[in-house]
Amino acid sequence: MPTPDHCPLAENPLEQSPLLTDLYQLTMLQTYLDRGMQEEAVFEFFVRKIPDNRNFLIFAGLEQLLAFLEHTRFSRSELEYLSQTGLFRQNLLDYLAGFRFSGSVHAMAEGTLCFSNEPIVRITAPLPQAQLIETRLINLLQLQTLIATKAVRCRIQAPDARLVDFGLRRAHGAEAGLLAARACFLGGFDGTANVLAGQRFGIPILGTMAHAYIQAHDNEMEAFRHFADSHPNNLILLIDTYDTDRGALRAAELANELQPKGIRVKGVRIDSGELGAEAVRVRRILDQAGHPEITLFASSSIDEQLLQELVRRRAPIDGYGIGTSLTTSSDAPFLNCAYKLQEYAGIARRKRSRGKATWPGRKQLYRFLDTRGKIAYDQLCCDTESVPGGSPLLEPVMRNGRRLAAAEPLSDIRRRVQRQIATLPDALLSLEQAPPLPLQVSAQLQRLARETDRRFNR
Repeated sequence: MPTPDHCPLAENPLEQSPLLTDLYQLTMLQTYLDRGMQEEAVFEFFVRKIPDNRNFLIFAGLEQLLAFLEHTRFSRSELEYLSQTGLFRQNLLDYLAGFRFSGSVHAMAEGTLCFSNEPIVRITAPLPQAQLIETRLINLLQLQTLIATKAVRCRIQAPDARLVDFGLRRAHGAEAGLLAARACFLGGFDGTANVLAGQRFGIPILGTMAHAYIQAHDNEMEAFRHFADSHPNNLILLIDTYDTDRGALRAAELANELQPKGIRVKGVRIDSGELGAEAVRVRRILDQAGHPEITLFASSSIDEQLLQELVRRRAPIDGYGIGTSLTTSSDAPFLNCAYKLQEYAGIARRKRSRGKATWPGRKQLYRFLDTRGKIAYDQLCCDTESVPGGSPLLEPVMRNGRRLAAAEPLSDIRRRVQRQIATLPDALLSLEQAPPLPLQVSAQLQRLARETDRRFNR
């Protein structure tokens, strides 16, 4: 067996490899196959509890999940590795060699508001298939949902500012940085510094220079002039490498030099100090030098709380680069989410563990708005129920392992997020903890839970 340092490259790219899973998914599959347990199963993905410092979530990541389900295959080298572990019988290896997801998916549309204990994605497939995809499904959906939600919280606090994702270097791995950029744009950001995200998703890429660029020159003004020569149409100057006030004066001086050439200094960036006070001084210097048109961009440890404070103080900042706190969702770095079996072989099932009980069976979620167009409450029902006055949120998106529509443009999802946020009650827009949105449970679903408990109370 090859040592870890000398394993041959797998044919599958990382994001599509079905080995990106937990071992117990495969050990369960072995027993399912040994016992002939391949009837239809229904699993649902949901969030047990929204983090204490959140009032809502924005669902994101559905596109990556559907792509995974459509394309995941076991490569020859992956099957050889599983065989060499000695943990599995040939019947499992043969099953995995022909693995194709053939099930159905119902889901909320990406960009939809969601809350605790609400089904977000429903998977219907033969039990081994539905079980095998659990780990990657959670892995894909929880990350983008966290980041999109935090991006929306930032946008709510600074509705008129330019917001740019600066988080790749602090992301927990390459894929996390890439998908975080997608989630940020979905959540209302204007662009990203992540070049691959620009190529993959069509997100505007934005950025200029780092302090190392300034330091590599013998003096700051020389650095500014050289950058203007190379990038006359994207001239934003980093002014706080040495002395912020002096940097602002030099930016104004350069603007005067470049005016006859038709080159404009678009803006300056500050990346240190107390941003509100720094911005006031820089704005004053630029205005007094006759350059009110030069915009002010700020970065450095920004999150939604700092945005709220800077906006409250009317800091003269036109845009923000937000990195670490956003891409790591530092104040809420994980979702208490789950993917649970709700039906198998036509019989409703549910978990009854203390503090982790689920509602059984295939479910639908209906959303009700008040007369102002704000969300009043959600109602959880059996999938067979029709509830007048409410809008069903789970829609079919995949059947027989094939998606039912082309991938939705990210710009359309972004607009959906904006429409969804307009339906949030005012209290839920706050950064402060608010009472949760009411979730009603239909009488039919409650009866099904009692029947399920009687059936399995043995």
